[in-house]
Amino acid sequence: MKTTLIDIHPHIISKDTKKYPIAPLGGEQSNWSATRPADVEKYISEMDAAGVDKAAIVHSSTTYGVDNAYVADSVALHPKRFTGVFSINMLSEDAPEKIQYWVDQGLGGLRIFTTGSTMPGQKPWLSDPLLIPGWEKASDLNLSIAVQLTQAGVPQLETLLKKYPNTKVIIDHMLKPDITSGPPYPNADFLFDLAQYRNVFLKLTSRNVVDSQKAPASAETFFGKAVETFGAHRIAWGSNFPASEGTLDSLVKDFKKSISFLNKDDQHWIMAGTAQNLYPSLAD
Repeated sequence: MKTTLIDIHPHIISKDTKKYPIAPLGGEQSNWSATRPADVEKYISEMDAAGVDKAAIVHSSTTYGVDNAYVADSVALHPKRFTGVFSINMLSEDAPEKIQYWVDQGLGGLRIFTTGSTMPGQKPWLSDPLLIPGWEKASDLNLSIAVQLTQAGVPQLETLLKKYPNTKVIIDHMLKPDITSGPPYPNADFLFDLAQYRNVFLKLTSRNVVDSQKAPASAETFFGKAVETFGAHRIAWGSNFPASEGTLDSLVKDFKKSISFLNKDDQHWIMAGTAQNLYPSLAD
């Protein structure tokens, strides 16, 4: 059966805090992971109810820091349905070895978390020379690198995009641009300008869906411009469940409605095709 929907941005949180201790990056656990966690069994149940075929589970840095054990163990239990996206300390001397270790554990993507709800601002890690050995290791392994950053981090990222043009880079939450002005979205130019780098891919998440529903913005004009600028083959969907409130089914329905104006081919790329390019183990 052909895969029709892949989620490249869910998180899972174990109930077993002894086996998987809480040790958030920055020292503060994210509110969502403390108040509405979902373990892998819960996520699978939500997937089945929502019609999600496969997923690239993203390690929660704001819960477990750089210990990816729970994601790795979960992927090992369901290797035909999941891959995992891990995080490490990219500035450590052993970063290349850590990357190889988690790849050997069955994980298929790397994420660099440079900002977040519990770690506001933009960390300068993308411009630190210490990051390069790990970035090159990931490139050599043909890993897609997801990056969570703010607009302030874009110049740092551009340096890497130019130096490593064959490394696929996924922009988390489409950089969460300000689209409150409505079309043609001048405050999001910094996002659309990244289309010049052919190795940049956008992660369209539930956060973007919510933002697109606030007039004068609209899903048709904002996502339409993104598809026109990047191409649907460079955009993939991620639920952000359970960080985004609501059932996975409700998040899926909102997402599908937001791209319903697109032709079927473009919808397929965003719903599954691009994800399978970024994470080959999720291919049919």
